[in-house]
Amino acid sequence: MYQSKVEELRGLISKGTVLQDEHLHKYTKTALGGAADLFVMPQTIEECQAVVKYAFENDIPLLLLGNGSNMVVRDGGVRGIVLHLAKLNAIEVKGTDIYAEAGAHLIDVSKMAATHSLTGFEFACGIPGSIGGGMMMNAGAYGGEMKDIVVSVQVLTKSGELLTLTKDELQLGYRTSIIQTEGYYVMSALFSLEVGVQAEIDEKVADLTHQRESKQPLEYPSAGSVFKRPPGHFAGKLIQDSGLQGKGFGGAEVSTKHAGFIVNKNNATATDYVNTIRMVREEVKRRYGIELELEVRIVGEE
Repeated sequence: MYQSKVEELRGLISKGTVLQDEHLHKYTKTALGGAADLFVMPQTIEECQAVVKYAFENDIPLLLLGNGSNMVVRDGGVRGIVLHLAKLNAIEVKGTDIYAEAGAHLIDVSKMAATHSLTGFEFACGIPGSIGGGMMMNAGAYGGEMKDIVVSVQVLTKSGELLTLTKDELQLGYRTSIIQTEGYYVMSALFSLEVGVQAEIDEKVADLTHQRESKQPLEYPSAGSVFKRPPGHFAGKLIQDSGLQGKGFGGAEVSTKHAGFIVNKNNATATDYVNTIRMVREEVKRRYGIELELEVRIVGEE
């Protein structure tokens, strides 16, 4: 269907990669997902802009994929273009500011900050996402959020217009932002940190890393924390108290280590994973009358 588009896209990006029918399980933290009709991996913001404009002008659906940590891709794959930002991963330190492109890993940016004795980014030392995904959902952990440190974010609109949004314009809330509501594509972000005491930074990173490794099921593929925190409750506690740990469909199950995680324990399909999510939501709603909202995105076709 898109064979003619492959060469046109290759003409737009000189350094990047264009593939057809590329399986997405290789690029997601759940190790799940069918194929993308067109898979494009650009190397510059200019190449991203060209692809977004091309998709808009040719009415081709486009999905941005960063680190694949907060996304479940269905078994039927994704129609149109998947724009994978793995190569857009530059990180630069200028004084107490850090500039990072959308595909840079949050963990790597946190490490870079620590290396330069900058404090404020320690909370992200274990978040397995990218800067783009982190900004889109205002990622947070251990009392810190992206909104605490961000200065501005460079985004592309759906038509390919490049904008710079200030912190206030980003409308950052609990796991939400204008990036999400307007369907913008993050290209880069600028953060402002403070000079810290190296020993204190190292100690905090070590402590948070220990907490993560001891409490989270890192030995299995997963999409991380599946559900948002309901007001006045903790999703993991509600799921645990519902007796759902160890239960699931096919090769997917609610983690016995942390009930807020659903793991791909034994060659699960995306259908197994989505059915397990549905089971959890239904049981928590039945027992407690609480509707768990998804923190992960489910994309693609059955």
